[in-house]
Amino acid sequence: MIPLPKNFVLSEEISRALLEGQPVVALESTVITHGLPYPENLTIAKDMEAVVREENAIPATVAVIEGRVRIGLDATHLEFLAGSENLRKISSRDFAPVIYTKESGGTTVAGTLAAAKRVGIKVFATGGIGGVHRDAPFDISTDLIQLSTSPVIVVCAGAKSILDLPATLERLETLGIPVAGYQTDEFPAFYSRESGLPVSVAVQSAKDVADIAKTHWGMGFQSAVLVTVPPPEDVAVPAKRIEEAIQQALKDAKNKQIHGQAVTPFLLSRVNELTGGDSMKANLGLLKNNARVAALIAHQIYTPKRTQEI
Repeated sequence: MIPLPKNFVLSEEISRALLEGQPVVALESTVITHGLPYPENLTIAKDMEAVVREENAIPATVAVIEGRVRIGLDATHLEFLAGSENLRKISSRDFAPVIYTKESGGTTVAGTLAAAKRVGIKVFATGGIGGVHRDAPFDISTDLIQLSTSPVIVVCAGAKSILDLPATLERLETLGIPVAGYQTDEFPAFYSRESGLPVSVAVQSAKDVADIAKTHWGMGFQSAVLVTVPPPEDVAVPAKRIEEAIQQALKDAKNKQIHGQAVTPFLLSRVNELTGGDSMKANLGLLKNNARVAALIAHQIYTPKRTQEI
């Protein structure tokens, strides 16, 4: 392995897995610190790790705890992140300040991607990526920039539906990031299975994803491959119903003058209130489903060391 910065800490399990070429799946932690309330946040963190293990892969949840970037958390770490207040939301720009001040927090998609890239993890499961905000085309999530420079397969349910999805897809195209639909030819809209927007390519299996990623990186490209998975049918919310809730939530955010990193957590929480909890059910369901798909893909990407050496 490439020598890591002194503030990176890999769990013994993750360190061994990476050395031996075992399938590893990175998991973000802002869903724990900022995305869901307690105790649902702790439950989903444990459930996602359990789903990855059920598919015989190894979960590597990423977070910063007391100024140290930890990859692979134990139960005590998860409970700390789920139960603590005033934790930082850590994107790629925030690592140095948080390490310097020895603070703790959850890593966003961009933050987790940066950490995964640094240690060589090739598959990452999350809920929905950030993108271009509605009515504010200048407000573009760092997730998209980090995706353009991180050779990692990112499994998600599309971009968060509170965003401008057509503009986000256009930006992904501009940045040269392939968007694959997992068993679909339509870009999922996070809580909803349909958006009316096309993907770059439809794939039917984990092997298809791995083959596309290997080809993409083999040509010298260094961007992520985005794999979009529709939320399970039994928890998905109709697009029209979600859109009505989003429009109201956007008005509420404007009236309350909410800006910056606080916007997304507010909108997600308000949409959940307006849908009577159905958006949270969809979120929890798609997170576990994405973790399962990512684990399947990880098996196709990783090659055991003994095979590599033959």
